[in-house]
Amino acid sequence: MSIRSLAGRSAITRRRFVVGTGLWGAALALPQGSASAYASVYTPASGRPDPLPGTRFDLTIGSVPINITGARMHAVGVNGSTPAPILRWRQGDTVELNVTNRLDEPTSIHWHGLRVPAHMDGVPGLSFGGIAPGETFTYRFPLHQSGTYWYHSHSGFQEQTGLYGALIIDPKDGYAQHFDRDYVMVLSDWTDVDPEDIVSNLKFQSDYYNFRQRTVGTFFRDAHRQGLGATIRDRLQWGAMNMAPTDILDVSGIIYTYLINGQSPGANWTGLFRPGERIRLRFINASAMTLFDVRVPGLTMTVVQADGNDVEPIPVDEFRIGPAETYDVIVSPTADGPYTVFAQAEDRTGYARGTLATRSGLAGPVPPMDPRPLRTMTDMGMGNMDMKGGMAGMEMGSSPGKPGDAPASGGMDMDHMDMKEANRPGAAAMDMPGMAAASRHKTELKPGVAVQSVAMMPINRLAEPGDGLENNGRRVLTYADLRATISGADPRPPSREITLHLTGNMERFIWGFDGKKFSEAEPIRLTLGERVRFVLINDTMMEHPIHLHGLWSELENGQGECRPYKHTITVKPGERLSYLVTADEPGLWAYHCHLLYHMEVGMFRTVVVS
Repeated sequence: MSIRSLAGRSAITRRRFVVGTGLWGAALALPQGSASAYASVYTPASGRPDPLPGTRFDLTIGSVPINITGARMHAVGVNGSTPAPILRWRQGDTVELNVTNRLDEPTSIHWHGLRVPAHMDGVPGLSFGGIAPGETFTYRFPLHQSGTYWYHSHSGFQEQTGLYGALIIDPKDGYAQHFDRDYVMVLSDWTDVDPEDIVSNLKFQSDYYNFRQRTVGTFFRDAHRQGLGATIRDRLQWGAMNMAPTDILDVSGIIYTYLINGQSPGANWTGLFRPGERIRLRFINASAMTLFDVRVPGLTMTVVQADGNDVEPIPVDEFRIGPAETYDVIVSPTADGPYTVFAQAEDRTGYARGTLATRSGLAGPVPPMDPRPLRTMTDMGMGNMDMKGGMAGMEMGSSPGKPGDAPASGGMDMDHMDMKEANRPGAAAMDMPGMAAASRHKTELKPGVAVQSVAMMPINRLAEPGDGLENNGRRVLTYADLRATISGADPRPPSREITLHLTGNMERFIWGFDGKKFSEAEPIRLTLGERVRFVLINDTMMEHPIHLHGLWSELENGQGECRPYKHTITVKPGERLSYLVTADEPGLWAYHCHLLYHMEVGMFRTVVVS
């Protein structure tokens, strides 16, 4: 079954909203060809994981009938289910999974965040050849770790069309934080549109799905608030860069329906509880292109785990979760509720929604979505420069300084700056106040269509909650808050530093590292046992969740030896951050942006450990 053969897929007009109807119709089926020695697997409607971990499974990938929006569609699922069955394992066990392909195209499964041998990692063309139609591939590997993870296809756009599921590994010594109930909360974005058509539309017009552009009305409102001159300068500056401050997400709620555990907002996924219980919510962002801002109004969420690794408990009201990231939180409702689990898309064009309730049939109140965020000059890599009234309606608050940060310009006058020249590749060498310190972080990027802009003053933004979350009156999690419960396993300092620029051209929908797409780039080569610092500089105006397969990334966030281990790190626009990697597993590993369409058009590299 090719992507284009999915029954019912058709083009959709730009102005047509896809609204969830609550007709979630994924049919559950028994595993095909399973032997009695193998554990049966299924997806509980409640989202609760199977209480008994298993070690041997039969998984069959095939077409699944589904109805999210009122249109009968076919998704790609596992054992007749999308999301795929929740798998529950035990740290220290060795698991064996027979994966059979019932599609008419190759498929694969990648165990996201798991430390497995390279040939078990599941990336076609790198670690293995993929699973051909009608064939069965056996994954077998020991479980060295515990935590909340997930699995998904690494073949084409199958992840977007439904091939993803939750994965829980119970710790062999028990959980550090007690809880009475356990729910998986898989966030995703569903579309009835063929993903290949989406990419084609983005190539043709980068803002094809961005229907909330600034208008004449917003111009007059900004002019009234900020003054006519400042508003005109603001528009001219953005126009000179061929960019718009409204560019938040490439694909929006105009064609996406946002789901929790495969259910639309109208379906109202419900998790039951008794007042006084401690409930563990395992949030997994399995979306293709969406960052979510998650909260449960009326309840404090205590973050206890990030990307499968325990962290010191952090009480928050809200957190942002990028594609492929996971966060475990504990909530303790003392009243009956009901309480709404609210996950709004970063661009505020839609949301996923569920309910925590004491009995079925209840629905928590749905809060209004927050105002849409707007990009700033900080997002453009200008540090915290004073725009003197430019960028109407935006707050240009300073970021906490940390060692190695590029300093702000101290009130630099941008009014007469030529923004085309400022964002020209290699422009870091311009003789401008405050630029010398920033330039030492740069590598020379060749001018061209693949590099639309270069961050002249990338800064440390780990203590910032993210665009749209600042000063909202809620306690918002930041990367700077994350502190591992134990110190890192490798105390050695890095022997070398590898700097990579995240680059792109939004107008042409081109994405890559250092201005090169995958077909043009050389592999990153590491020596087995080597300790390396990776430095990422985001030269684009988009967040990028960067995922390194096979190796752990220790985020340098100011927590000393208790750096948090992460498998996916979301890099903010205009940000410079670093993390340490120990090359302790040989093989050929994938390294890419986990925005699916960015990866597919070139934001992908390979890392060779030998």
